[in-house]
Amino acid sequence: MAAMAGRAAALRGSGGRFRWRTRVAAGGVRGAAQDAAGRQDYDLLVIGGGSGGLACAKEAAQLGKKVAVVDYVEPSPRGTRWGLGGTCVNVGCIPKKLMHQAALLGDMIRDAPHYGWDVPRQVPHDWRKMAEAVQNHVKSLNWGHRVQLQDRKVKYFNIKASFVNEHTVCGVTKGGKEIEGALEHGITSDDIFWLKESPGKTLVVGASYVALECAGFLTGLRLDTTVMIRSIPLRGFDQQMSSLVTEHMASHGTHFLRGCTPSRVKKLPDGQLQVTWKDLASGREDMGTFDTVLWAIGRLPETRSLNLEKAGVNTNPNSHKILVDAQEATSVPHIYAIGDAAEGRPELTPTAIMAGRLLAQRLCGQTSDLMDYDNVPTTVFTPLEYGCVGLSEEEAVARHGEEHVEVYHAYYKPLEFTVAERDSSQCYIKMVCLREPPQLVLGLHFLGPNAGEVTQGFALGIKCGASYRQVVQTVGIHPTCAEEVAKLRIAKRSGLDPTVTGC
Repeated sequence: MAAMAGRAAALRGSGGRFRWRTRVAAGGVRGAAQDAAGRQDYDLLVIGGGSGGLACAKEAAQLGKKVAVVDYVEPSPRGTRWGLGGTCVNVGCIPKKLMHQAALLGDMIRDAPHYGWDVPRQVPHDWRKMAEAVQNHVKSLNWGHRVQLQDRKVKYFNIKASFVNEHTVCGVTKGGKEIEGALEHGITSDDIFWLKESPGKTLVVGASYVALECAGFLTGLRLDTTVMIRSIPLRGFDQQMSSLVTEHMASHGTHFLRGCTPSRVKKLPDGQLQVTWKDLASGREDMGTFDTVLWAIGRLPETRSLNLEKAGVNTNPNSHKILVDAQEATSVPHIYAIGDAAEGRPELTPTAIMAGRLLAQRLCGQTSDLMDYDNVPTTVFTPLEYGCVGLSEEEAVARHGEEHVEVYHAYYKPLEFTVAERDSSQCYIKMVCLREPPQLVLGLHFLGPNAGEVTQGFALGIKCGASYRQVVQTVGIHPTCAEEVAKLRIAKRSGLDPTVTGC
């Protein structure tokens, strides 16, 4: 389990300043203008250089505030470290999508002969070359963030931060050894994107979207990949869609160990890893050997080292996330938390960015708008992508009652799959609506190619309160997968076959 940098913004009241104090070793912090005691005052001090923190800092600086960003990346247990930009840029969305694309290209190469291209049936993949290209792009983004902060005159401190009191934050230089031992024989999702060599036969422990995305592109790169699931896949997502995602992965080469938990990992003399696991239903133990064990079992916010209690900031004792209100304010009125570090917020880059910008604008008196966390679209970049916005079918039924919910659905075949004779058994769409006219759309779930692009477009309509009638009166673009959303006619409760026929 990897640690996640918290993203917290703090600001004194109107006309006040927030104090930043560095406690450093001999030589101090290079380039920092400070008084004799090492103190500097800022209108806004942002702790955490991830998507939300950087968006908030840059927006406030553009609106004329004196701003600083404090960011330090604690190395993973394997010693992986990275630059400015947070999880998304370095070990999340960006490298994940690029490696997902690499796997999709492998599928396209297999399709190519069906379209007349004379391509060898077995085309080798060079992990090192891919990894170098992905890492170089990530590093360019790190540099871009540094330049943007400099252009906006935002001071950047690559140093750990902790609260002294509610108006003062102290920076402490990092010393001592790297983290040791916690994952002696494994890696985390933070490490997979920075490996120089192929991970080989891999066991992915976990069933979150990160686990399934990693397993998906590893399988797509022709690596023997197994996913170990303790309970259910994609917890928090629509479970019918989640089942289809894993069905597709299983039918395309990913192995699944369901209802199992690992108990031991032992390194063998030949360097392979022997993993022992327990079947929770039968209690039986089993084992297997792998080249790599990838732990993708969730993240905890890096808040405990901030000494938040000294500032009077309340956190959830179980999740360690910071408790906030609708204004993103913590229990201390001039200290705010946004992004993954805040309790009850989606762990998504775009929401953190928008929340950060809106917070900066409110603090600078530019708006009173609050972040709206309803109907936020997202996509799981598994081999067959899953995009969704709004409520799952389970959530809609729980909120409104089964008798008040209508679900329109369809199995469809993308045109691109026809000539190549690809299996489309799991290409599926469902729209969750209120049953009473005008049948307000509560949620849309799309499983198929380019799901993110499709979902982003329909998200606008759902955000604006679209009804089922308005969606089906929209003329589709032919021939596309997205047009199948506008052609949904079969209600689940009818029991009719929802398979689309014809073009």
